Amino acid sequence: MNKLPLQLPRGPVMIDVAAFTLTAAERERLCHPLVGGVILFRRNFQNIEQLQALTAEIRALREPQLLIAVDHEGGRVQRFIDGFTRLPPMRVLGEAWDVNADKAAELTRQVGYVLAAELRACGIDLSFTPVLDLDWGQCAVIGNRSFHRDPQVVTALALALQQGLAGGGMATCGKHFPGHGFVEGDSHHMIPVDERSLAQLQADDLQPFAQLAAAGMASVMPAHVVYPAVDSQPAGFSRRWLQDILRGELGFDGVIFSDDLTMEGAAGVGNIVERARAAFDAGCDMALVCNRPDLADQLLAELADPQLPGLAARLQKMAGQGAQADWQALLATDSFAQARAAVQQLSMPKDALAGPAVGEAC
Repeated sequence: MNKLPLQLPRGPVMIDVAAFTLTAAERERLCHPLVGGVILFRRNFQNIEQLQALTAEIRALREPQLLIAVDHEGGRVQRFIDGFTRLPPMRVLGEAWDVNADKAAELTRQVGYVLAAELRACGIDLSFTPVLDLDWGQCAVIGNRSFHRDPQVVTALALALQQGLAGGGMATCGKHFPGHGFVEGDSHHMIPVDERSLAQLQADDLQPFAQLAAAGMASVMPAHVVYPAVDSQPAGFSRRWLQDILRGELGFDGVIFSDDLTMEGAAGVGNIVERARAAFDAGCDMALVCNRPDLADQLLAELADPQLPGLAARLQKMAGQGAQADWQALLATDSFAQARAAVQQLSMPKDALAGPAVGEAC
C-alpha cells in the first residue's frame, strides 16, 4: 500500500538532492517542517523519463507538494539538455531587438512558452528566470545571460518572456536585485562591491525590477553584492534593499528567494544558520542551501521557525499552473510545435555558450 503524503505546510527553506533518485536520508530531509522546496541541477537529469519520475517522487512526499525549481535560463545556464529544446542566451534576443523589436518580443514570448511548457511537462514549478541585470560589459558571470545594456529593452523583453512563461504555466523570478551586471566579481567566489549611488542605480539597474514588479512579477532573487552607498550588507541580507526599497518603494508583493546561502558572497554574514536568520530578518521568504547537505542538516537542526506571515499564500503562487502535460502530447500540439520551431531557428552565435561556468548555484 502506498504511504499517504505528509500533511505539512511548506517551510521557508529550499534544498537540493544528489542524483537521479531520492535516498532515504533525502526523503527524510525533505519531510522536515522547515523545508518548502527543492532545487534541481544538471546532476539530477539523466533523461526526460527519469526526471519525471524524480519529480513525481518528490511530489508524493507531502501535501501541499514541495515546490520544485531549477536554474534553466538558456545559453550556458540550461540544466536539462537531452530531449529539451536548446534555448539561446538572452543576449541573442537583445541583439534581435536591435534589428526588429516586434519580432524579438514575439520570439522572446515563444522562448518563455517553450521553456515553461517543457519544464511543466516534467513536473517542475519554477525556473529562476529572467535575468534582469543590465549588460554593462564588465561582469563575466552575467555576460550574455543579460538581454541588453538598455534598461528599457531589458524590461520589454523580460515582460515578453513573462507572458510566454505564463502561457506555459509558470511564474517569473527576476534576478539579481538590484542589479549584478555592473560589478566585475562573481558572487559565487567573492563578495562583489558596487560603489554607485542609489540615484545611479535607480536611473539604470533598478528600472527593470520596478517595471516588472508593477506588471505582476511573482518573485525576486537578490544579489550577493554590497552597495555601500545604500547599505553595508549585501542586498540579500539588507532590510533597506528588501523592505524599504523593493517592497516599500517598488511595491513588490511577491516571494523573495535568497540566492544560494553557501556562496562566497554570503560568507561575511556568518555560519549557515546566521546567514539564514539574516536573510529572513531582511525580508526573504525562502532561503536556498545548495550543494552542501551537511549545511542543510545543520540549518534544519538549529534554525528556529522564522514565522513568516503570509508565507503559505505567497509560496502557493509559485506553484506551476495547469495539469502536468504528457510530454509526447505536448510535442504534438500546434502551439508548442510552432513555438519550438521558432526557437530552434534562432541563430546561435559561436560564443553563445561562452563565459565562466555558472556552477550548481543561481
